[in-house]
Amino acid sequence: MSKYQTYKQQVVDTCHTLLERGYLKATEGNISARVKDQNAFAITPSNYDYAKMLMDDICILDYEMKPVEGTMKPSIESGMHAAVYQNRTDVHCIIHTHQPYASALALIKMSIPALFDEQVRFLGRSVDIIPYAPSGTGFLKNAVKAKVKTNANAYILQNHGVLVFGVTMEQAIHNMALLEKCALTYLLAIMTEKKVSKIPLPIREIAFAKLRADEKKFADIKNL
Repeated sequence: MSKYQTYKQQVVDTCHTLLERGYLKATEGNISARVKDQNAFAITPSNYDYAKMLMDDICILDYEMKPVEGTMKPSIESGMHAAVYQNRTDVHCIIHTHQPYASALALIKMSIPALFDEQVRFLGRSVDIIPYAPSGTGFLKNAVKAKVKTNANAYILQNHGVLVFGVTMEQAIHNMALLEKCALTYLLAIMTEKKVSKIPLPIREIAFAKLRADEKKFADIKNL
């Protein structure tokens, strides 16, 4: 039995959950989980139908993109995931999707400001745009690396999709769904052509401080 079984199964279960909920389609997007006490992560294979995905299909890579276990070709976005794990010790799970409402904002390069308390509490001060770079390239990896240091848990990839984090896979799923809700409501609001209100700055900072405290706490616990 593989010592990475728990991480592989976690990724497969998440793929099936998001497929059932309509956040994933066919082979688009990718999901990963950090391997504890090792500079490695489990990630979905490249161009493989989520409906057919099994535990043995999941790839284990180290942070230098060298294969540790698995026979499938890993996602071309693996470098992007590695960059996050190397630069955010609080992140243990990553979900990348092309979910429609947030992806619509990706096409117009529009970040999401602090609209709701819950949004700032779990996603960050704002959902920022990561500048466009071709999929699977070092340019995208570097763009992600530069941006994720803002310590938010959700980002919009210009002309691409979204990148969402969590200390657990359950939290990452929650954050992904919350992002799509915020994207939809923001799109509806701006369609009215009226001024969109934001939560007061002091409240935003209190909520973000709580997020950062949780991130530090979970990072410390996970890295014991």
